[in-house]
Amino acid sequence: MRLDRLRLVAILALGQIIGWGTTFDMPGVLGRSIAADLGMSNALAFGGLTAMMLVGGLSGPATGRAIERLGAARVLAAGAAAMAAGLVGLSVAQGPVVYYAAWVVAGIGGALGLSVPAHTAVVEREGAGAKGVIGLLMIFTGVSAAVFWPLWSLAAEAFGWRSALLIGAAAQLALCPLYLFALPRKREESAEMRAASLDEPLVMSPRQSRLAFALIAFVFVVFGLVTTGIAPSLIALLQASGASPALALQLGSLRSLLGITARLADMLAGRRASAVLSGLVAAGLLAGSPLILLFADGEASLLFLFVAFYGFGSGISALTRALLPLQFFSAARYARAAASLSLPTNIAMATGPLAITLVLDNAGVAGAVAVTCGLSALAFAALVVLVAIVRRAARPAAGAAATLPG
Repeated sequence: MRLDRLRLVAILALGQIIGWGTTFDMPGVLGRSIAADLGMSNALAFGGLTAMMLVGGLSGPATGRAIERLGAARVLAAGAAAMAAGLVGLSVAQGPVVYYAAWVVAGIGGALGLSVPAHTAVVEREGAGAKGVIGLLMIFTGVSAAVFWPLWSLAAEAFGWRSALLIGAAAQLALCPLYLFALPRKREESAEMRAASLDEPLVMSPRQSRLAFALIAFVFVVFGLVTTGIAPSLIALLQASGASPALALQLGSLRSLLGITARLADMLAGRRASAVLSGLVAAGLLAGSPLILLFADGEASLLFLFVAFYGFGSGISALTRALLPLQFFSAARYARAAASLSLPTNIAMATGPLAITLVLDNAGVAGAVAVTCGLSALAFAALVVLVAIVRRAARPAAGAAATLPG
């Protein structure tokens, strides 16, 4: 690996681990302590994550414009600073008003400092060859909870949760100079390289381009709803399917590891497979795996198969969300396309846990299986249509461009 590429991956991986670990993963360790001290219910405290995801999604289109105007490095630095400010706000909160205001600030920071700007930083420096680097970066992103959960626990035990949040804010601020001064510079583009970045990977009519964008958005919404919806209810689903509490906990703990393994396997296979094919695999696994619960009846081997298939499908779906826009839109338009897609995706990820929990509580395992399988099957159908679009579209001549719906 080239030294500049190694530096790129190292800085962005560190930034994503810290970014997700200090915000999205934080309530998993500190949420209940914060709720108790602020006199809030656990549901109200964990609702901060929903606020963060909603704000991040609503900020997506503006983030895309900011990246195009300022470049990904400056936007990443601004995002780290905003997430640091949100953590400081959380550390001084005495009630729900300041608490939620801090999560709103963290949500703006997440839009500016998490997945889309980081992936765009790769595209700015690697061009159309960014797929492998983004896949590698997402493997590191997947370990954020594994890294930060023990760190949050140690910091809270030693200093209390308020001081622990200030330490997290300091870690975020330390990223700012790395983004601004240590990231490899954007490629000095020749006229040929600039033309290549503008080349569309597919020749699509404006109608085909709009249809492709809508189908990709739908797939991303389903993946967000199903993966984030099942994750917090996974142990409850396993227990309702006959698993003992101990077995449910053991199997549930395997999910993240399986997801990371799936990302690695998909990245290695990606040299021979397209993002839309990866999406088909993910949708198939997410559609088929819940069906196993209907026949499990507490059988450990069947429950393990469900967790394995769901974990692999979840991991591959995350990689698909990062890479699919590159298969349909040029490197020059990646930031705007990915940021626009983040709006419906983040809203789905924010509402998924509540939606699946409500279905499970009111319709049981069969209802949850029906909803998740049905949605995933629809996503699979949408991806089949995308395959047809790819097959009908030929590579364009240099400089050709399709219109991104806006």
